[in-house]
Amino acid sequence: MTARRSTYVQSGTHEIHVSEWGDPAKPLLVMWHGLARTGRDFDEAAQALSDTYFVVCPDTLGRGLSSWAGDISTDYSYASYGRHALSILDHFGVDGPFRWVGTSMGGLIGVTLAGGLLKGRISHLVVNDVGPWIPEEATGRIAGYVGKPPAFDTMAELERWFRANYAPFGDNTDAFWRRLADTSMRRSDDGRITVHYDPQIVSQFTIHKDDLDCWPAWDAIEAKTLLLRGKESDVLPSAVAAEMTARGPKPELVEFAGYGHAPTLTTDAELKVLREFLA
Repeated sequence: MTARRSTYVQSGTHEIHVSEWGDPAKPLLVMWHGLARTGRDFDEAAQALSDTYFVVCPDTLGRGLSSWAGDISTDYSYASYGRHALSILDHFGVDGPFRWVGTSMGGLIGVTLAGGLLKGRISHLVVNDVGPWIPEEATGRIAGYVGKPPAFDTMAELERWFRANYAPFGDNTDAFWRRLADTSMRRSDDGRITVHYDPQIVSQFTIHKDDLDCWPAWDAIEAKTLLLRGKESDVLPSAVAAEMTARGPKPELVEFAGYGHAPTLTTDAELKVLREFLA
């Protein structure tokens, strides 16, 4: 069984934490998480897929074990994350084509890169439950909890908060929720427990809201593309998913029952879909 390894990649003034799985000699698979999450969300998928791929799961700037922004007016943006992705590729000596799986924000970063800076280098793109346009109700819901991080006295309280707040993640194992809590916490100066991220990442919805308009990048994508959707998703409405299948890379759409935003890619059925597409 492949064990996870921790790596820190310097990108300009920022230090980006990366979880890596498998043999670096194998084809590279980048798995990039959502707005207020970490690369550890992909532990199950990364471990399973590391029999075929060298899997790297970054913590985006301001999340997990990565450093925080020096200047939120520029650092918490897709342009900045794209530069970090390039630094990660350089760190691992990857100069050829590679695969990308992105959930939510990680999907839109992948879209932006596959239609722009890394066009021709991303050979397979999986976009998990996000589209080039997101309803304001959904962004408002997400901004509402991301911008107001909670504080608790115990880990048990934090885990209960995650289970309630991320109920759209569907029916996951107790081990999944415990790991999510363990890898998504930090202690504040008063010793209480809060979430791992910089609350200023919510500036994505104000300072860099134009990043969320990805139709031009979508239409420029040449990579083989797969679109995943939780059947109850409020972030990727069915009408937007249908439009995505009709333009740009014209991906196949696979929907998973029992999920809102977003499928966690932990079940055998989900992993089977990923394996078949990435191959």
